[in-house]
Amino acid sequence: MSTLKPVSSLLFTTAFLLAGHGLHMTFLPLRASELGMSQTLIGLSGSAYFAGFMTGALLIPPVIARVGHIRSFTALMAIFLCSFLFLSLFDHAFFWISIRFILGSVMCGAYTVIESWLTEQTDTSRHGRILAVYTAIVLSSMAVGQYLLGLAETNPLYPFILVSLLVGCAIVPVSLTRSLAPVPVPATRFSFSKLYRRSHTAFAGGLGSGVITGSFWALGAIYVLAQTNDPSFVPAFIAANIIGGALAQYPIGMASDRIDRRFVLSALCAASGLSAFGLLYAETQQELLLGAFAFGAAANSLYAISLAKAADNSKRDEFVTLGSSVLLLCALGSAGGSFVIGWAMRLMGNEALFGLLGCASVATGIFIAFQPPGKTSVGIDDQSAFIASTSAMAPAAFEQDPRSGDEPESTVEPTSEQDYDPSVELVLTEATT
Repeated sequence: MSTLKPVSSLLFTTAFLLAGHGLHMTFLPLRASELGMSQTLIGLSGSAYFAGFMTGALLIPPVIARVGHIRSFTALMAIFLCSFLFLSLFDHAFFWISIRFILGSVMCGAYTVIESWLTEQTDTSRHGRILAVYTAIVLSSMAVGQYLLGLAETNPLYPFILVSLLVGCAIVPVSLTRSLAPVPVPATRFSFSKLYRRSHTAFAGGLGSGVITGSFWALGAIYVLAQTNDPSFVPAFIAANIIGGALAQYPIGMASDRIDRRFVLSALCAASGLSAFGLLYAETQQELLLGAFAFGAAANSLYAISLAKAADNSKRDEFVTLGSSVLLLCALGSAGGSFVIGWAMRLMGNEALFGLLGCASVATGIFIAFQPPGKTSVGIDDQSAFIASTSAMAPAAFEQDPRSGDEPESTVEPTSEQDYDPSVELVLTEATT
């Protein structure tokens, strides 16, 4: 408890914010469908959210550095509330797409404030523990938020009110905290080319996880509503997906500490593909829930294992850059996948969602499985320890990851996984976590 006390206000803020965030991510696609928007436009609005997330990661840190964390967070949440409530007044598709871009940007900014503050309030020895608690709160709050969606059946405006109440409550703990504000947030550093050179596997895993999970978030509620014609079942379906990912992340992470992470990622892609194809043939609500749970367990773990793989193949002083690259690549995959799959659903029917997600999973798994080991392949004993994480975070989270320490992990300069020379033997120093 003493570990959490200094950051309790930030964790309370996280709980309120992510409950509202989880509710709004499921509610908006359903609302758009109710307003008569096509799957293409709904997918495009999801793409706009993830594009906004990427933009916020690049543009908001300088704003936080200029005006401070509390003022920035308050302003970002005010923008979120005004923008979100505007959606209850207008039903024009272009307006919705623009607003979702803004929502993605400010949510990334909110994550940046919270995560950079968590970094400042915890010492290095507790970073992993705090990040694990933070991840647990993120996932559990998003799952809880789903069940508030049932109130929409009483009044279609209730979700707008509930999301606004939750996000408004998130402002209070941070505003009243006695903790000193942290130092200015550093600018986001990322390099997709460097990530690809260091690890083709981490690159493919980050991109694939974005396509798979982002498209599910953008269009999964539309699919299950069309299958069941029961709006009250949608929150349970989305929550089953989140719970599956939350429960599976630690066991899968522990397995990845003992098995080559290429094999773990390939197996997760295979499981994600099988569960996606299984959802195509699910007929009862029980089968849909089981399929959502299995799909969530596999797909929602792809990002965390890809991040761990990036850490394995990077020098310690590079991890913030490569970790940010994995996260932004995931957002890029989410933006592209949501639009393409939404367009395909309009042409081929709702079944295109899990059909294409299954194909994307299998394709990603095959690419990873056939990557030859390179000179920077890390022995199982030398892999960095798995740390729970979720793509619902900002690049600032990597500043608090023990893998991003200042001390270099090795004097050997990592190269591509594919530069394999069996005559060369490298001795890797044991990763310190």
